Order: sequence, then structure tokens, then C-alpha cells
Amino acid sequence: MIKEKVRVKTFKIDGIDVTGQSNATLLEVANEHGIKIPTLCYFEGLTPAGACRMCLVEVEGSDKLIPACTAKIKEGMEVTTNSERIKSHRKMILSMIFAERTHTCSVCVSNGHCELQDQAVDLGLDHSEVPYIHKVFEIDASHKEYIYDPNRCILCTRCVRVCDEVEGAHALDILSRGIDAKIIHDMDEPWALSESCTSCGKCVHVCPTGSLFEKGVSATEMVKKKSIITNLIKTRKER
Repeated sequence: MIKEKVRVKTFKIDGIDVTGQSNATLLEVANEHGIKIPTLCYFEGLTPAGACRMCLVEVEGSDKLIPACTAKIKEGMEVTTNSERIKSHRKMILSMIFAERTHTCSVCVSNGHCELQDQAVDLGLDHSEVPYIHKVFEIDASHKEYIYDPNRCILCTRCVRVCDEVEGAHALDILSRGIDAKIIHDMDEPWALSESCTSCGKCVHVCPTGSLFEKGVSATEMVKKKSIITNLIKTRKER
């Protein structure tokens, strides 16, 4: 199999000339140049999933909004990351994420340390623009160290990917679809009974919300240690 030769490509993001390797994504190049594009499912070092759609951007010549985390760069393309159309779409997407599950920040362990909450603040979203669904899931507190609350899950699949790609256990996956979808351990068994889980805690620390957290913490106390995962991924790549 012949590998594609990596070349440098030049294009514009928000009117700024930028360069990146031909196999890079729009989000990667934007990050390299200090241009902020909001994300929820993206985590540096993990395979992009394009699940949350918060990173939607405009590309001149296309009527469609595209996810920056999965879109490859092209020579001469012109990208807009923060138009009124984009802001409107992001606000609606965020509203639907909030409305699908239960996100009561005041009683959440991740209050003040939540990426979903941060996005709402940045976008000025003070209430959901769509009706709440009020889907209720059973909380799994069977593990001796951690708790999984599906009611706060945004199905970003960070936990699934870090378990598979970094820990190598693949103890997690998604069951069902739509509003019934949830993260499961092995064949939908209680976390404590999972034979694949290594109890490493990586899934907990990549979770952007209060869906996965350590036992013994109360509201506002759960601070995720994402740097542990990013440093591990970086070290492995350098070997």
C-alpha cells in the first residue's frame, strides 16, 4: 500500500492565512494557530468521532456546515468559524443536548468544572430552546471507586474511545439508539461485574460532564485530570 505524501497546504480561517500538513483536520490546524473552535466530543489524541457537532464551520463554496474535527484541509479553502449562522446552529445543538438528559448544574459534582456548562456560558445559553424529554436512566454505582450516571451523559463517546485506543480494554460501548442510547460495560452488565474493565479511571477523566465521576465527591468537587491522558498519549507517540 502506497502512503500519501504529506505536503503543506495553505488556506484561510476567519480571513487569517494558515498552513497545515495535508493530512491534518481543520480543527487541528485551528488549534495550532490559536483559533478557538468549540468542541465536546473531541479529545486530543483520540480518533475524532464527529458526534457532538459543536465544531461546525462554514467553507466557502458549500451550503453545508461541516464538522471541523473530521474535515481534512484543502489548498486555498476559506473557512469561517464564528458567523451568526454558526452561532445559531451551535446554540440549537447545545439546547438539544441539554434537553435530552438531566443537567441540573447546581447539584452536579462537575458544577464549575464541566465542559458542557462552559459551552453554555460561552454561547450565552441560559435556557433550552427546545422542550425537555426527561428520559430517566438507572445510575450505576456498583463499582467500588466510580459512578456512571447516564442521565448526565452526552454520548460524546470519549470514554469508549479512550478505553479502546489508550487502555486497550474496550470494556465500553453504546447500546441502543436515539434517546434510549447509553454507555454500557461489556454486555450491559453492572460496572462492578465487568470482566474487561481494568479500573484505570481513564474514562472518568476524559468525560466532559458529571456523567462519570469518583465516589465520595459532592457538588462542584469533581475536577477531571485530563492532562494525565493527554500526557500519556503524547509519550506513546514519541516512542
